[in-house]
Amino acid sequence: MRRARMKRLRVFVLAAFALGFAAAALAQSWPSKPIKIVIPFPPGNTMDIMTRLIGPKMTERLGQPIVAEDRPGASGMLGLEFVARAAPDGYTIAAGQGGNLTVLPHTSKNISYDPLKDFVPIAVSTTNYLGIVANPDVPFKSVAEMIAYAKANPGKLTVATNGEGGFPHLAFEHLRLMGGFTFTHIPYKGSAAIATDVIGGQVQTAIDGITGLTPHVRSGRLRLLAITNKTRVPLWPDTPAAAETVPGYESGGWFGYVAPAGTPRAIVLKLNEEINRAMKLPDVSGKLTRDIGFQPQ
Repeated sequence: MRRARMKRLRVFVLAAFALGFAAAALAQSWPSKPIKIVIPFPPGNTMDIMTRLIGPKMTERLGQPIVAEDRPGASGMLGLEFVARAAPDGYTIAAGQGGNLTVLPHTSKNISYDPLKDFVPIAVSTTNYLGIVANPDVPFKSVAEMIAYAKANPGKLTVATNGEGGFPHLAFEHLRLMGGFTFTHIPYKGSAAIATDVIGGQVQTAIDGITGLTPHVRSGRLRLLAITNKTRVPLWPDTPAAAETVPGYESGGWFGYVAPAGTPRAIVLKLNEEINRAMKLPDVSGKLTRDIGFQPQ
């Protein structure tokens, strides 16, 4: 029996060494083919823009193409589910954010991934805030007037977000609780559809990432009522923070990248190094700060 146990132990040790050598060999040869970054939201969202900004910079250093692939659906769950099942070899990673990695696991019964068990963090790239916008023809021009309208017309204020239980939805629910009003939630699959219907008058207001809203605000097709940052920001100096109307209100988040659990640490560290380096390049950080209002980390 002792001999059998020793034999099993030798087999286990040899297997462990083999796996270790295989992981080391993979890390040394990585990357030998294109790297896919899955973005769990539709094209044009903040993570899509950010990934397509840093992708070419990473390609220059790594010598392999960085391929951004949009896989939207279920408030960002579908894309993350895909990456959770991917091979942990550093060739498929995900862009993630506070909503689908920290909020949805607590608000959705249908989630099939565990952020703590199924992923390893690579990098936090930016912190962000949301914008509250309205169709220019609605009968309110500020958050204070919007709240007054909602109180005078219970349930008639319509608000679009990118999905039930997502970060923007919870951010507006937070505002509702602090402001003491009611609204009707209209969930959408992405920023483009949200902007289209608010501009078209099908929905009165929306709360969404500022990136997708910015062109429509600058063109005058949407009115930016407030931002969810604690204070005003340089990009929108004339736009109030919602906290100026509802003291103490703040709702912010973060964007970053994760890899499937089991990805060799050497590869994770290399991805961290290259993402952080790309984010700090003046043309990348400048565009994010100047055009989007985000703060690279």
